[in-house]
Amino acid sequence: MVTAIVGANWGDEGKGKITDMLGQESDIVVRFQGGSNAGHTIINDYGKFALHLLPSGVFYDHTTSVIGNGVALNIPYLFQEIHGLVERNVPKPKILVSDRAQILMPYHILFDQYEEERLGKNSFGSTKSGIAPFYSDKYAKIGIQVSELFDDALLEDKVARICEQKNVILEHLYHKPALDPQELLETLREYRDMVAPYVCDVSLYLRQAIKEGKNILLEGQLGSLKDPDHGIYPMVTSSSTLASYGAIGAGIPPYEIRRIVTVVKAYSSAVGAGEFVSEILDEEEADVLRKHGGDGGEYGATTGRPRRMGWFDAVASRYGCQIQGATEVVLTVLDCLGYLQEIPVCVGYEIDGKITKEFPVTSQLAKAKPVYEVLPGWNCDICGITEYDKLPENCRKYIEFIEKELEVPITMISNGPKRSDIIYRKK
Repeated sequence: MVTAIVGANWGDEGKGKITDMLGQESDIVVRFQGGSNAGHTIINDYGKFALHLLPSGVFYDHTTSVIGNGVALNIPYLFQEIHGLVERNVPKPKILVSDRAQILMPYHILFDQYEEERLGKNSFGSTKSGIAPFYSDKYAKIGIQVSELFDDALLEDKVARICEQKNVILEHLYHKPALDPQELLETLREYRDMVAPYVCDVSLYLRQAIKEGKNILLEGQLGSLKDPDHGIYPMVTSSSTLASYGAIGAGIPPYEIRRIVTVVKAYSSAVGAGEFVSEILDEEEADVLRKHGGDGGEYGATTGRPRRMGWFDAVASRYGCQIQGATEVVLTVLDCLGYLQEIPVCVGYEIDGKITKEFPVTSQLAKAKPVYEVLPGWNCDICGITEYDKLPENCRKYIEFIEKELEVPITMISNGPKRSDIIYRKK
């Protein structure tokens, strides 16, 4: 069976912990999009880890971890992550890399930095990991596929064409040093030697695994609202964050994805710029929630930047679940709200004097004001509770209110940072 695990919000929903749990039941875990620009924080018996490119299955001996064709593959970063695990006594994981994946190059990172610098106050809040330039090249057909590393003549021709185009931009737009074709070829040959033992036809491998009845987990990065088509464009990422893209980014038929586990945060947070209707604008109030939030506070796993904080946004989260095709929801970081006497929930948007419960396009979103319903808090620590009925009554009412708003069953509730801090609900 194929399961997809994805986020309903702006990313940072706590997918890492849930992916780690589902990974334990999986034979294969596939990263199907994105690159090293976002991370999953995982806490297990080996310690606390922030994974960026590696799938969360790397902690299990029985699991094969796959880098799919939809990923922005930063080869040195991948091996740096593997080395970082082994250094901390994690057994070396079984890794496969798609021969159709494309390579994120050092010049992609430079172009990302140069463009943010050029845009100044109008910048997109990029992590400067090279993601947008990488995907731009992929769709402009000047990206480099892993399979091309093994064809010297083809590689030399492609590098010459890349340098011809990039050097015009470097000279006339950014006023930066030109790329050297020979240096690029040397870098690519180093990458070839590093990745060669892991390369395979991933699509063929996964189709065979499906025939054999293996459990496959498709692991998404970021969340619905960062999708380039259906999110808060243009303040989005550069690859689709939706479960449906899992079929494309892994190379399997779409009808094979039977279960879509969508992770929803019990409050809202976002890294970077973009529309955020339920944002807490009082910085002192936001900082209190930030410090209670997540494991050690709400700071980006990749950037370390403090996240923007907000109350639960039922409009955005319902839309996020709908666009993912959620079959079930996992509600995370519920324990972080235990300090509150009252909890506001955004149940609608007021736009031009009218109230809507539908998530609009970005130009309308910019005019939206939150409509709140205030629920009573439970004002106690719920960590360690493992049965739903043992939760405080107001906590259960909060969960059931959110479930009604989402219109999707909440099957699991995360109430602490450890993998064991989970409550399963019978539906």
